[in-house]
Amino acid sequence: EVQLVESGGGLVQPGGSLKLSCVASGFDFSRYGMSWVRQTPGAGLEWVSEIDVSGRGTNLRDSMSGRFSISRDNAKNTLYLEMNNLQVEDTAMYYCLRGRDITSRGPGTQVTVSS
Repeated sequence: EVQLVESGGGLVQPGGSLKLSCVASGFDFSRYGMSWVRQTPGAGLEWVSEIDVSGRGTNLRDSMSGRFSISRDNAKNTLYLEMNNLQVEDTAMYYCLRGRDITSRGPGTQVTVSS
């Protein structure tokens, strides 16, 4: 059974930083690309970033360029999202996905950016 467990969210002031983690189990993590998506109340899922199996190939939503970075540690079955210079509009529930499979998402981790 595919399991993804996100953590690392919290309340941060504008301009602050957080590093999200996603621990994977139930499948061979090193054989799958991974993604981060986010969801705000009343809005649909928004793609944030993705990474290939090696960790060398990444893509990031334009609005997050220079602020967010995705990485992975295949030895630890863990995906990361480092977020810097957070803005109020980054407030959302963040989920990791196996590939782009929405059904694989875990419970998510809440990020709230507020002064």
